[in-house]
Amino acid sequence: MFKKYYLPIFLILAAVSLRILRHFGLLDLPPNFAPISAIALFAGAYLGNRRLAIIIPVIAMLISDIFIGFYDLRILAAVYLSFIISGILGFCLRRHRSALKISGITLGASSFFFLFTNFAVWLFSRMYPLTASGLWQSYLMGLPFFKYTLLGDIFYVSIMFGLYEFVISRARSSVGQSTCMACMGSGVQLSSGPPN
Repeated sequence: MFKKYYLPIFLILAAVSLRILRHFGLLDLPPNFAPISAIALFAGAYLGNRRLAIIIPVIAMLISDIFIGFYDLRILAAVYLSFIISGILGFCLRRHRSALKISGITLGASSFFFLFTNFAVWLFSRMYPLTASGLWQSYLMGLPFFKYTLLGDIFYVSIMFGLYEFVISRARSSVGQSTCMACMGSGVQLSSGPPN
């Protein structure tokens, strides 16, 4: 019964661990080089339960933010919403996954995160004047972080999607079927069609 939650729990624990380890300097990674968006895309693409796919990044963020710390709730809401959007974008990968489509959706998720969260910083933080030039400055100051967001998303998406597809292709070839019995209990749809 609980087997269908193994993959979601693993994704949450991996995201929480990587964020906390990086934040406290135990993992030498640049800022914004995080797996949350990649996990949201992956969950949206593979998990049969759409609601669960959407809440995985939110749960991972909430748990890790308990240890890392919370900040302006309006900006934090924009960050969380960005990851929910990433999960929804992952739904676009349910029927057909190609390297080009995964790359495009990853770039879209990273770009949305950058544009939306920097807009929220401009609007709510009082770091920038509430003018067009202030908004432009917010985006310019965020560019170094966008670089790391994009690199992190590309890295984690490549690892997650690539490794998962490799494991599934090996399982399919070893059993000669389109589904793997070991993965059926995880709530993951292995066929190329949408989950039921």
